[in-house]
Amino acid sequence: MTSPHPPADATLADLGEFGLVDALTVRFPQGDDVLIGPGDDAALVSFPGSRVVVSTDLLVEGRHFRRDWASALDIGHKAAAQNLSDVNAMGGRATALTVGLAAPPDLPVQWALDLADGIADEAALVGASVVGGDLTRADEIVVAITVLGVVDGEPVRRSGARPGDVVAMAGRQGWAAAGLAVLARGFRSPRVLVEAHRRPQPPYAEGAVAARSGATAMIDVSDGLVADVGHVADASGVAIDLDSTVFDVAEPLRAVGSALGADPMRFILTGGDDHALVATFPVSTPVPEGWLRIGTVAEGSGVTVDGEQFEGPGGHVHF
Repeated sequence: MTSPHPPADATLADLGEFGLVDALTVRFPQGDDVLIGPGDDAALVSFPGSRVVVSTDLLVEGRHFRRDWASALDIGHKAAAQNLSDVNAMGGRATALTVGLAAPPDLPVQWALDLADGIADEAALVGASVVGGDLTRADEIVVAITVLGVVDGEPVRRSGARPGDVVAMAGRQGWAAAGLAVLARGFRSPRVLVEAHRRPQPPYAEGAVAARSGATAMIDVSDGLVADVGHVADASGVAIDLDSTVFDVAEPLRAVGSALGADPMRFILTGGDDHALVATFPVSTPVPEGWLRIGTVAEGSGVTVDGEQFEGPGGHVHF
């Protein structure tokens, strides 16, 4: 864990995203109503007779989206999806969202309305409602969404993986990253990959399925498979080995890899924004139908791929 008192001249890049999170969270004492505080996919807060799952995410123009690459409708879907997926990763069900929008004054009103339609359409996929928010002026577009949800029974946290567990994944992985690589080169095909980047398809039904099936830990893949599985390993105090041979490298991924001179397996191992779910299950528990076994949990620490240390970043680096 990063020191709560980093050097006075330290920058965000010096600490990195999770070093900054460590330094910030120690400054926020947690009250008796907080059952799960910062550090997981979502927090869990108790209210009289109930408990609420809460999570917040930001999308910043030029960093998370470009208006020349995606429509406002697509961006709305993507903004909502990454929040709804956090509740899904706790085994919960999203019920409500609030939306904050900062935008320049010359932004066309229709763009803002299309963004709202995308958010509402994505929320409707899980039966959630947009219940409020805030608007303000800014030099660039920033979309901030907070999602509230409920969970039956105990939420599935990142910290429950145990040696001997198996690791499994639901949803597609690497498609959004390949789509981003295509757009970054100025192309618009294969269209299926570009659309995967513009509008993710999280496996919304599978979070609750995993919870009911005895998942010991779970996370959604927002930054990269190796990186996010690493968060499970760190939180659980275990080692996780991923088996790259089990992944079916779809033809569009192979085509992009060939065109760009890249290993398509890197899209799968390090790509984010598909919001696949990764969970660990006791070896004696059948992995739910539709889930792919992708690895194992053992004593130790960190993440390996095919028994070897992974070379290079395991996912997106925020700072």
